[in-house]
Amino acid sequence: MGTHGGGVVLTGLFVALLAGCGATPRAVEVTESGHASGAAAQRGGSIGAAGSACELPVVFDIARGWQAEAVDALGAVASAGTDDDVTEEVVDGLLHQGPVTMACEVDAKPAGNIGYLRAWTGSPGSGDARAVLRAFVAAERSTSGATYRTFTAGGLSGVRVDYLYTSKLLEETKKESALAVVTPKGPVVLHLGGLDSAEHDEMLPAFELAQDSLRSR
Repeated sequence: MGTHGGGVVLTGLFVALLAGCGATPRAVEVTESGHASGAAAQRGGSIGAAGSACELPVVFDIARGWQAEAVDALGAVASAGTDDDVTEEVVDGLLHQGPVTMACEVDAKPAGNIGYLRAWTGSPGSGDARAVLRAFVAAERSTSGATYRTFTAGGLSGVRVDYLYTSKLLEETKKESALAVVTPKGPVVLHLGGLDSAEHDEMLPAFELAQDSLRSR
């Protein structure tokens, strides 16, 4: 994203600011594995490896139609300084959450949904997966009902959380999901955020595809 002057990432961040709006969360049937029941997402490729849209400490599959693009955090903050409608402080706050920094956005809009699967990375020594994930959720604020559980994929041991986020500004509550793994290059958090709970439910299979296919580089 930084290669495009920060414009794309700033657009995504404005969407993030508005993503608190939505319908009241509806129930979703969850299987014993912790996955939502329903059709699995179709694989559309993978990211994380050298030469892919986003180079990360891990590799994972993305759903068909979803579009990935790397986030240049420093470039986005610099671009914010030239925009009268957004400040560097606001953008910097959106690009950093707890011990991690946004590194990649996978946009669901080309596949018909309003939301993002975002990858965040941190420095080695930031803590174990559970500590990193708890810090990530705590930094989002206004969250409740968090349910944590462990998982393994591709030789990695991780922690997943499903929770509710309430926008105080919009007085709306929606579902969100995130997971964390720790690699020798530092922790990685994957976060699924949508416009509302209905969008979250529709995008959840894409998040679970990423979780199941996660592996180290």
